[in-house]
Amino acid sequence: MQVYKRIIPCLDIQNGRTVKGTNFEGIRDAGDPVELAKLYSKQGADELVLLDISATNEERGTFLPIVEAVASEVNIPFTVGGGISSVETARKLLRSGADKVSINSSAVKNPALITELANVFGSQCIVVAIDIRKSGESWVVHTHGGKRDTGIDALKWLQKVVSLGAGELLITSMDGDGTKNGFALDFYKEAEQLVSVPIIASGGAGTITHFEELFTQTPVTGGLAASIFHFGEISIPELKNELSKITRIRN
Repeated sequence: MQVYKRIIPCLDIQNGRTVKGTNFEGIRDAGDPVELAKLYSKQGADELVLLDISATNEERGTFLPIVEAVASEVNIPFTVGGGISSVETARKLLRSGADKVSINSSAVKNPALITELANVFGSQCIVVAIDIRKSGESWVVHTHGGKRDTGIDALKWLQKVVSLGAGELLITSMDGDGTKNGFALDFYKEAEQLVSVPIIASGGAGTITHFEELFTQTPVTGGLAASIFHFGEISIPELKNELSKITRIRN
């Protein structure tokens, strides 16, 4: 059965504001997260991802008030990540209106957390985010907002997290992040052959053609982007209209 492809705006949030950088650096303001979430929901985004990008490095919990505000304003599913290191934190976020929770650094630090969360909430609620960077001929996992090189092979890691209970993967190419040079197609082609759960591709979206390439050249079902939406370079209706000509997309 052919599945629908998903367009997913990402809101990286810091100090209560949506921000965006390049290669995880050079952060600049991009607007109010609740207002952007409302806009993207009205424009036809299939899902949203909200990431508290400084929660792990600041060793604090995720931003409940913003999650609650977004939940009250949108009618599409959204995933929340950043600083989630326990079942209790995940429970608070899901009760506040999030549909899924995303863990990244905490999954590397404590892989058993993936299974624990999946057992309590179901795998469908558990997204493991993986930030990857090319190193020679391989891809390596980074954590703490891309600041720590773990030395872990990304392809082996994604297989492990799925075996532990991850129901979805959000994979970001740090090399492509904010560059608008296109998605890391070679990695996603290989990744999709190794796991059976849905993958959201992130990092490098800059044109409609990049999404067309992602959805026609790889089996990835979700395309995530930030700056092209935040700064009005491409509108979601325009993108979905063009994609509907070549693949299954919800308009």
